[in-house]
Amino acid sequence: MSDFRESFIPLRRTDLIDLCLEDGKLQGDDKQLFKEFCELLSAFFHFRFHATLETIKDNYTLFNPNADVQSLREPNLEEYETMQAAVIKGFKYILERANYIQLSDDIIQKSLDEKSLINLKTDVDFEDFEEFYCYYRGDIYETIQTKKFKFWKEEKNIDILERIVLLIKFKGEGYFKAKDKKKKKNKTLNFIPGKMYLYFYKNIPKLDLDLLFPNIKTSMTWRDRLLFGVPAVGAAIPLMLRAIPNILLIIVAIFLLINADSLVESIEVDKEKVRDIMPILVATLSLTMTLGGFAVKQYTKYKSKEIKFQKEVSDTLFFKNIANNASVFQALADIAEEEECKEIILVYYHLLTSQDKLTAQKLDDKIEQWMMEKLGINIDFDINGPLNNLQKIQGKIIHSDYKEEEINDCALLSYDQQNNLVILPLKQSRMVLDYVWDHAFEYNGYS
Repeated sequence: MSDFRESFIPLRRTDLIDLCLEDGKLQGDDKQLFKEFCELLSAFFHFRFHATLETIKDNYTLFNPNADVQSLREPNLEEYETMQAAVIKGFKYILERANYIQLSDDIIQKSLDEKSLINLKTDVDFEDFEEFYCYYRGDIYETIQTKKFKFWKEEKNIDILERIVLLIKFKGEGYFKAKDKKKKKNKTLNFIPGKMYLYFYKNIPKLDLDLLFPNIKTSMTWRDRLLFGVPAVGAAIPLMLRAIPNILLIIVAIFLLINADSLVESIEVDKEKVRDIMPILVATLSLTMTLGGFAVKQYTKYKSKEIKFQKEVSDTLFFKNIANNASVFQALADIAEEEECKEIILVYYHLLTSQDKLTAQKLDDKIEQWMMEKLGINIDFDINGPLNNLQKIQGKIIHSDYKEEEINDCALLSYDQQNNLVILPLKQSRMVLDYVWDHAFEYNGYS
């Protein structure tokens, strides 16, 4: 397992709430109040991420390669760029809140240079991309068995990315036409120029990331070419030696047809056989069948190898695919919503039940220690995100004998003069959330 600690909390929100309730620090009515607080919190953030998702979907329609709806009018260049920027902004926003990490260019390049499970020579032209982003979550090592030779298996330690997300925006049609013209060939593309493709996969070896790109070019490695070419040359040499007499007959027959008698004299061939058309036809047919059969055999071996490679790639992508294109946004928004809520619940619970005053750093350490003690999970808790969220959630605490206009807004979280964290009591926190939920349309969107 990698020593790198991630912020992702590998636990369902409902299970995390139950874990807090079973901790024994909340008693009596506080248990029910805490559950109601968590329900209101979840509903509020569900609403926020729904608004975010709708903004992304509305702007993504233009770039969706699977879109089955049409716009009333084509956007101008400025509108086009604004819509593209909105999609990418929303994409980054939900991934960061889902505690995904952007993959470095160095790791992606390394996947092109080295091989892991699938022994292919690959090439990806990154110049085809107008925009490209790759995020991951979960970097682990797995020991697997691979077939080295026919009866010998080898154990390999493989670096696996548990979840990986790619966004690729291809350049326009003009770029690919110019590219084909420069190379003097018309290539059939596996994608639509100008569209934005999203891929969501699970359990992908880090060194096989290149296989996820739709514009990948594959070919045999030098080792496979040698294994294919050397036996072919070895088999062709004795075949050609056996075919030499037939080749000479054909050559002499051609020279006789063009009256090149002087050339015929220099070749030691029975002229009677040459003048008899049947031996020539037999020689020609024999040579054609022999060489043709050999060529077909070698080509079939090559295609068989190529099909095997393609099957390995297809199996990798088919069985490890989670979502594509528009559905990726929905899946990531659900994950981001869960993560935001889990982080806030942990922060609020530990501030609520702590006997001591806590700074942000002390609270961060306390939560990480609690997760280790309860679940044996070593995470790098992101304290700043939930603290900012709790500070931004502000509402009025209204009792039955007060008028709303007489009460100031209260934030769920504030700081005292010593920079210690202070939260509202549980009952008042629930009332603030209740007020916020009643005025939810004032809090939509993302910032």
